[in-house]
Amino acid sequence: MNKKYFGTDGIRGKANIFPMTPEIALKVGMAAGSVYTSGDHRHRVVIGKDTRLSGYMIESALVAGFTSVGMDVFLLGPMPTPAVAMLTRSMRADLGVMISASHNKFDDNGIKLFGPDGFKLSDEKEIEIENNIDVDVRSLAVEASSIGRAKRIDDAQARYIEFIKGTLKRNLSFDGLKVVIDCANGAAYKVAPLTLWELGAEVISIGVSPDGFNINKNCGSTALDNLISRVLSEKADIGIALDGDADRIIVIDEKGNIVDGDKLMCLIALEWNRQGKLKNNGIVSTLMSNLGLEKYLKKQEIDLHRTKVGDRYVVEYMRENNFNIGGEQSGHIVMMDYSSTGDGLLATVQILSILVESNELVSVLCNKFDNIPQIIKNFRYIDSKNIDPKFIESLTKTSERKLGKFGRVVIRPSGTESLIRVMGEAEDYNLLEAVVDDILIELETGLLR
Repeated sequence: MNKKYFGTDGIRGKANIFPMTPEIALKVGMAAGSVYTSGDHRHRVVIGKDTRLSGYMIESALVAGFTSVGMDVFLLGPMPTPAVAMLTRSMRADLGVMISASHNKFDDNGIKLFGPDGFKLSDEKEIEIENNIDVDVRSLAVEASSIGRAKRIDDAQARYIEFIKGTLKRNLSFDGLKVVIDCANGAAYKVAPLTLWELGAEVISIGVSPDGFNINKNCGSTALDNLISRVLSEKADIGIALDGDADRIIVIDEKGNIVDGDKLMCLIALEWNRQGKLKNNGIVSTLMSNLGLEKYLKKQEIDLHRTKVGDRYVVEYMRENNFNIGGEQSGHIVMMDYSSTGDGLLATVQILSILVESNELVSVLCNKFDNIPQIIKNFRYIDSKNIDPKFIESLTKTSERKLGKFGRVVIRPSGTESLIRVMGEAEDYNLLEAVVDDILIELETGLLR
């Protein structure tokens, strides 16, 4: 069954335009609340958000919806997505909600839902909620005496910081490390610098002055120039870039080079394998991860398992097959021993702990393999109805034949934006560039027919 509201990462869209309107948010609160209010206990939902102006609007509508079906609401304020997942579990809530559009611009927003176990909802649960959205929601409302209460949790940030610190060895200190961290003017603008400072690092913070409009604007994991300049000018040991909801991370080494999620997963996997902590002798990533990662891990006798693009698919595969490290090239790093979702701050402290104990430079520590040439380009479309899966499949096969035996092509619609993402890999960069450009021309021709 196709979903009307939910995409690959919750419900997302332009603020104040369907489906990201107060009316739909109200209905989502009522619909999701009615699905998660079985039993006689007092039902709870925790709600976090990033720093977008529209977050206040969506939050208020959700609160009205949840309380109207009898759920008590605990408001966390600006908090990273993984913090919401963690607090959903620790506060024994029936449901967790994050209001965010991740790395998108301020005028987008989204609603992500977590079950009581802290994991994103299954397709079946999302469909069940959608079915309730489209009924007469007045039938879901409880009587006046059963309306829920709403309150703010003042120590939510402290709880999350202590959780992050608790994943490290006792007495481990980051003394002597100079760290530049870019919080994207987003959800982690308070908790991330404070955590690193409490662990002893010298912290230089940028992207920590949100105004409702500047989230991800020339900062964060999708705009690295300012961070690179600051790392070099400060002669810092490392730069850390988070995205708007802090569930992903990109690293800058001391030379100003970018270290993506593939190389970070490799680093953590090697260390956990050395410690005997790596489960099932492998890690999980997506079709987008570079072939260089796969080849290097194979030499280390570590398997790379691939899924469809999207951290939810990575997590599902990890849970089903008992893996404890997974993620995406874009910087989602999932460490199942500690967290149920990608966590940029958790990944940060784990990487810094390896850095401290190895006494190596980041440029050495995070450069275990060379990437095979890879090009990623986007094609923006207007109407998704014009996207023919058979056309995409045929174009993929034709393009891979052009690249030869060791070439790879992935053409996929984005689950969060009106884009078709095109990824190609091949040893011959000039051939690869020509093939990817040809794909974009074919997409433009094919989607305008």
